[in-house]
Amino acid sequence: MRILLAEDDGVLADGLSRSLRAGGYAVDTVSSGTDADVAMVAQSYDLLILDLGLPRMPGLEVLRRLRSRNDLLPVLILTAADSVDQRVRGLDLGADDYMAKPFALSELEARVRALVRRRMGSSSSRVRYGPLTYDQIGRAVYIDEQLLELSAREIGLLEILLQRVGRLVSKEQIVEHLCEWGDEISYNAIEVYMHRLRKKLEGGGVKIATVRGLGYCLERLPETGTA
Repeated sequence: MRILLAEDDGVLADGLSRSLRAGGYAVDTVSSGTDADVAMVAQSYDLLILDLGLPRMPGLEVLRRLRSRNDLLPVLILTAADSVDQRVRGLDLGADDYMAKPFALSELEARVRALVRRRMGSSSSRVRYGPLTYDQIGRAVYIDEQLLELSAREIGLLEILLQRVGRLVSKEQIVEHLCEWGDEISYNAIEVYMHRLRKKLEGGGVKIATVRGLGYCLERLPETGTA
């Protein structure tokens, strides 16, 4: 899951990015509105955390441009505590949520999780697909309530597949959503991680199907019963 953080306060941006990375997210940071706008044109993200008081281009203009491109990217806006008019304008322009500064880091993390759940089509912190359950808060994966031992990369891959159930996910899309700027991962490495994840899911009622040259998708296996 890849997040763009647009915040010009260096200390706050560093603290937020560290916390989000510790939670398993890939995070790119920018400190101006123009850089945020360019980044979202060039790159695909799962969430935008947007400070409204950005230099070079106000946060509201970044949001307006994003929605004018018919981009449904979830947006969490950050604003000064007394900026009621800005919060209203931001919500009217299509922001999904807002937080007033100063805020508790734990609350921001909870709001991020809520927006991610909404993007994955779930109101619960647990995403279920057949016998597979993914706990987004604990970043833990279960098959029939039995915990699977997965690496952070494997959980990231499964998260991407769950978010796009029913659709093929290409290696290019995996790299886009799994890695932040400066984080290099090859297509061969993706194949290795995918192979390991596929082996760990064996016998669990779901499988990762591969369409050569096109990508991967998560599928349920038909249930077997005795007559």
